[in-house]
Amino acid sequence: MTTPQHRIGSGFDAQSTAAEVADGVDLSGKLAVVTGGYSGVGIETTRALVNAGAAVVVPARRPDYAREQLADIENVEVDDLHLDDLDSVRSFAARFLDSDRKIDLLINNAGVMASPLFRVGPGWEGQFATNHLGHYALTNLLWPALTRDGGARVVELTSAGHRISDIHWDDLQFERDPYDKWQAYGQSKTANSLFAVQLDQLGQNAGVRAFAVHPGGIMTPLQRHLSQEEMQAAGWFDEDGTVIVDFKTPEQGAATTVWAATSPQLEGEGGVYCADCDIADIVESIQPGGGGVLAHAVDPDSAARLWEVSAELTGVDAFARAS
Repeated sequence: MTTPQHRIGSGFDAQSTAAEVADGVDLSGKLAVVTGGYSGVGIETTRALVNAGAAVVVPARRPDYAREQLADIENVEVDDLHLDDLDSVRSFAARFLDSDRKIDLLINNAGVMASPLFRVGPGWEGQFATNHLGHYALTNLLWPALTRDGGARVVELTSAGHRISDIHWDDLQFERDPYDKWQAYGQSKTANSLFAVQLDQLGQNAGVRAFAVHPGGIMTPLQRHLSQEEMQAAGWFDEDGTVIVDFKTPEQGAATTVWAATSPQLEGEGGVYCADCDIADIVESIQPGGGGVLAHAVDPDSAARLWEVSAELTGVDAFARAS
């Protein structure tokens, strides 16, 4: 069995920055939507896309704060979006579609990591709901804008954290088993990757190609739910609080996102997991923050199964409407 899931030798690497991979890319007249594009990797993604000529819409949980953070970046529009609230997702999508604009790039960047248990909607576990279901529903609801005038690229932010857990098919919402914040995070990151696989399979005839992206190990506000003790135990800091891991900068973390969204090297490609500005190889194990992807996160049968489950949970499926 052949697979597109292998390195292509892009010429970039883990140290490349978003500005470097976007050098020479002309996005004039293009529109990008970047969820959470006002913090950490997200704001550097927004900055790189704008510098390449794109207009960017940033749906944000905290719109006023987002506008403050983005004040020095031109050609950015901020709107309100709570990914863990399906009504909010529907409202944002409706507002955007009412504007009668095409989306060229959809970057599903926002997320939460290793949070205490919280439940939303009809009792959904919060990390799965925020990281996966919210973006699943958003992408499907924006489908008319994505398929317009030749299609679009969709980039789904995942993580090497997918190594922690496959999908808990018999207990998605941790209703039976005790809640474990890392298992829940790992499940949501596996879901992000599988979503890109199935979206690409379903959408490529309409010109929509999808990519899962691991940005790398980066210190950003994503770590807000972790204590200093937890991060020290993970080997990120020494006992004096000094960082002892070679983390990427946010600019380097945004590079793979921007590469997947814009690189001409990926024309005709899709449905793959990317890391360090290249398509990743399938591997048997991954170190924290490392490259490579485990087979369960790119399995097409699991991807199709997750799509069906997500459609049933959210009541949203662009392809059901089209059939």
